[in-house]
Amino acid sequence: MIKTLHDLHRPLGSTGLTVSPLGLGTVKFGRDQGVKYPNGFRIPDDFEARQLLNQARELGINLIDTAPAYGTSEERLGPLLRGQRNDWVIVSKVGEEFENGQSRHDFSSAHTRFSVERSLKRLETDRIDLVLVHSDGNDLAILRETGIYETLAALKEEGKIGAYGLSGKTVEGGLLALEQGDCAMVTYNLNEQAEKPVLDYAARHTKGILIKKALASGHVCLASGIDPVRASFELLFSHPGVCSAIVGTINPVHLAHNVAMAATVIRQLR
Repeated sequence: MIKTLHDLHRPLGSTGLTVSPLGLGTVKFGRDQGVKYPNGFRIPDDFEARQLLNQARELGINLIDTAPAYGTSEERLGPLLRGQRNDWVIVSKVGEEFENGQSRHDFSSAHTRFSVERSLKRLETDRIDLVLVHSDGNDLAILRETGIYETLAALKEEGKIGAYGLSGKTVEGGLLALEQGDCAMVTYNLNEQAEKPVLDYAARHTKGILIKKALASGHVCLASGIDPVRASFELLFSHPGVCSAIVGTINPVHLAHNVAMAATVIRQLR
């Protein structure tokens, strides 16, 4: 029997969103420059991307993660997801742009609003379920000094976004992001666990947590005989604060393996 995630969806904190324990990251749908993966890859064509999205949906994944900084990812997802909008929880971001092979950041209120409106058009939707601030590492300064959360709160009031938070790089930023917002996306894997206090806070306060680099972008190294995917998911899903882990594979075999392993681990931990 093929293991799926259909019966393992869980709340994303107190956002009202219900998400699969694995989400599909789509940086590889739109960008192959300046990415930190151990192996090169080819951006999938529309047929391959559609097949991967269909496979993800059939395996019980309903969470899709994109961003303006992911090259053409948003523009491609709009047409690819036509007719399926209510099947997906869409996460996008604000604050980082990627142009001509270079990243730049703009956390101003004007750019934040522009970015969300542009993402709505690209994704061919009237709402984005969750918008995260794409931090450059200066988490506290971004949250305290730019007014970006206030802008996102206004967009939430207008119904253009459902929830907001921070994809950050520091414990302090993650904690402030959760105190004032709905969700944090944090790095947490077998190699890096410094942001665990953010997960602990989220579990205590019913806030949303998404995990990035769950498999350390393919860099996890363990003793022979130990499955790194299984060990990674045992770490993640044993923590009550973790809602979903974003995996960015474009390999159908890897995707099926990840889903089967996540389903096995979560059921064993119950």
